[in-house]
Amino acid sequence: MEYAVITAIGSDQVGIMDRLAGEVVSLEANIEESRAAILGGEFAVIMLVTGNTGFAKSLGMRLQATGEAMGLSITVKPTSGPAQPMGLPYVIESLSLDTPGVVHAITSVLKANNINIEDLESGVRAAPLSGSPMFSMRIAFNIKPGASLAALRKELARVASEHDLDIEVHPAKATAISS
Repeated sequence: MEYAVITAIGSDQVGIMDRLAGEVVSLEANIEESRAAILGGEFAVIMLVTGNTGFAKSLGMRLQATGEAMGLSITVKPTSGPAQPMGLPYVIESLSLDTPGVVHAITSVLKANNINIEDLESGVRAAPLSGSPMFSMRIAFNIKPGASLAALRKELARVASEHDLDIEVHPAKATAISS
């Protein structure tokens, strides 16, 4: 069994995911995980796929042609299998007015505490009553055994005060994607 990560980015258009998934299936490979989003007018996707030994090279050649046909920049990178997380899964959620530096302020605290980000999502939405741009962010991470959650919370509280943010740190809830 071999693993590979596919990344693709390009102008949004109907059928990108279908085309990529079709190429994966044509090599009797499987999509293990994927994330896709439209950011501005650009579509971006990242996938972890598995297949028989040697499939990544064949997939890379097929997707090069797909990328040219669809105007996408596509890479295929062989990788190891999914990492087994060490520690307890936690989530940081923040909400604030949309101001520069929020992502950096929070992620620098995580780096200083040797915490690896597992997943990060952010976006700007209009506040319900005022229409003011509100920035929200959700970061999933694992806190390693022996690490001080209290110290992390204290540092994040400092960031919240400096940047006028609402920050919550809580255990991650188990979620499953249902079909």
